Amino acid sequence: MTKRNIRMIGLDLDGTLLDSNKVFTEYSRDVISRALERGVIVLPATGRPASGVPKEVMEFPGIRYALTSNGARVLDMQEGKVLYERLIPYEDGAGLLEILKKYDALLEIYYEGIGYANRRDLEMVERYMPSAPMVDYIRNTRRPVEDVFEMCYRERRPLDKIQALFASMEDKRAAFAEVGEKLPDITICGALYNNLEANAKEARKGLALVKLGELLGISRKEIMACGDGSNDIEMVREAGLGVAMANAIAEVKEAADCVTLSNDEDGAAKAIEEYVLK
Repeated sequence: MTKRNIRMIGLDLDGTLLDSNKVFTEYSRDVISRALERGVIVLPATGRPASGVPKEVMEFPGIRYALTSNGARVLDMQEGKVLYERLIPYEDGAGLLEILKKYDALLEIYYEGIGYANRRDLEMVERYMPSAPMVDYIRNTRRPVEDVFEMCYRERRPLDKIQALFASMEDKRAAFAEVGEKLPDITICGALYNNLEANAKEARKGLALVKLGELLGISRKEIMACGDGSNDIEMVREAGLGVAMANAIAEVKEAADCVTLSNDEDGAAKAIEEYVLK
């Protein structure tokens, strides 16, 4: 592969930068430190809200920007500013919740970087997420409320994102089909095997990463992106150098310029070493 002049790197977290136990490894830390020392901008590009990004990533020395909630919001953490924002209009969010409430799912709504879920559902989160590290992540980062529907109707304001974790794949498939048919202005994807993530039409990782590049004077061809899930497809395709993890779904691998090792083998860090640091 031809050597690229990479000036910015967007890294998905779950299934990409973090290993299967949600650990930001020492090896990855070292590689990212070396990239930052060279003046390369490195940032998380995640479906997680800002409050769900691990502290060790958000506060990593040299990391200034964060792309959160699938591109709904891009933050300059040093200046405390929102640089880019594309939110779900209240009416679309309320309509989406009306559709999703008929399915057996743990529903989450996000405002200003914070995720909220029903207290009762959080107490039985294992029903919707069998992975122990993900159970810990959800319980430790979501704020419990009595009723997310009532909260949405009370707030009557735009949302960062809405997520559903389904108890069955049958419900997931049915929900995807119904939302796609009834709410064409909502972007839906699923980073996990059993979830639906809904965002505003223009809230996409690839678009947000390119927009950040424009703000910083960095061209598309100077951007590298690493990912593994369906919410990473466009980002990997849009970047000048798109990297799929070995554990990525087939659609990400098809969109990528190259495939690296898995997230449990520090694949993202290996790709940075290979294409940026050599």
